[in-house]
Amino acid sequence: MREVLRELRAWWEAGQPVAMATVVDTFSSSPRPPGASMLVGPDGTVVGSVSGGCVEGAVHDVGQDVLASATPQLAHYGVSDDTAYAVGLTCGGELDVFVERVTRESFPELGEVADDIAAGRPVAVATVVAHPDREWVGRRLVVRPNSVSGSLGLDRADAAVTDDARGLLDHGTTETLTYGPQGERRGEGLRVFVASYAPKPRMIVFGAIDFAAAVAEMGAFLGYAVTVCDARPLFATPARLPAADEVVVSWPHTYLRDEAAAGRVDGRTVLCVLTHDPKFDVPLLEVALRLPAVAYVGAMGSRRTHEDRMRHLREAGLTEVELSRLSSPIGLDLGGRTPQETAVSIAAEIVALRWGGAGDRLSERQGPIHP
Repeated sequence: MREVLRELRAWWEAGQPVAMATVVDTFSSSPRPPGASMLVGPDGTVVGSVSGGCVEGAVHDVGQDVLASATPQLAHYGVSDDTAYAVGLTCGGELDVFVERVTRESFPELGEVADDIAAGRPVAVATVVAHPDREWVGRRLVVRPNSVSGSLGLDRADAAVTDDARGLLDHGTTETLTYGPQGERRGEGLRVFVASYAPKPRMIVFGAIDFAAAVAEMGAFLGYAVTVCDARPLFATPARLPAADEVVVSWPHTYLRDEAAAGRVDGRTVLCVLTHDPKFDVPLLEVALRLPAVAYVGAMGSRRTHEDRMRHLREAGLTEVELSRLSSPIGLDLGGRTPQETAVSIAAEIVALRWGGAGDRLSERQGPIHP
C-alpha cells in the first residue's frame, strides 16, 4: 500500500470508493513481492502494479467487479491455471491477489495509518483474506507496538493475530498467516495478510571518502535510511554527502556503540566500513562484529589491508565465529573501478546476502530465478 498511498488517501479523503488489489502470497518466480499494490480508481484509473504488467488487465476487471459489488475477492494467477497465458503470467510464477473496496466506512483508520507511515512510526495492517465464513473476509486489525484497533470477529483470533503481527512488525516483515477458523494456532481456514510498515532499515557508512557519497546514494536507492559517520569534520559535511539522511562527526566506534546501546541498530542494519585506516576501522569492527544482531558488516581494503586487519582483530580477542561475519574486502567481484561501480558491488553483496543469492550470472544457471 505504501507505493500507492498518496493516490489512495486522496480518493479516500474525497469520499470516493477505490478498489485496492494487493499481492498477499507468491510462489516461484512471481514478479512482485507480497505487499505490492494496485488501485482501480472510481473513474477506472489504474495506479501501481501487482505483477509488473503480467496480470494487470485481469486484476483491473476484478477491481471493477469489487467496486460494483463491494464484495472482496481473493484471485489466484499462475501457470497451473488454464487462463495463465491468457492473462499474461508467462514468467512461471504464481500469486494470490486480494481485491477489496476501500472507503471511509470500510477502512476508517486509513488516515491515521497513512500518518504513521509518513512519520516513520511502526504500524501493521492485518486483513482477513480468506475464511469459511464470508462475513469475516475484509475485516482488519491495525496493530501498533502499544495499541490495536479493529477486530476480526473473535477475541481469540484478535489476540493471536496481534501477537504475530507485532513480531512481524519488529522485523519489518510482510506475509500471510494461517490459523484455524476461530484463530486457533493449529489448523487452517483463516488467512490473514499482515502488511508491516516499519521505519526504513538503516545503512551506516563509516568514512566520508569519495566512495561514501556513492554508497550513500546506492543505499538511499535501495530504501535505507543512510547515516555517514566520520571523525573528521572537514570531510563529514552534508555538502559532500548529499544522498545521506544524516552526517555525523564522531569517532566511528564510539558512535556505533552509542547507537547500539540506544536501540537504533537492529537485525536489518547494514554497516559499511570504508575508512581502511586501522586507527578507525579496528576499534569500529571490534564493536560491530560483537553486536548480537546486524544484517551486514563489510569493510573496504586490499587483501593486504584485510590480513593486517584480521590479525589486529584476533589480537583484540575476537573469535573466529565473530570474524566470519565480516565481508572483507567488501562487495562482489564485478570488476568495477569507480566509486559508483564499487557502490554497485557493495549493494549487490548486501542484496545477495539478504536473499541468499549466489551472485552468479542468471544466464549461466538452471532452474527458477527465485528459489
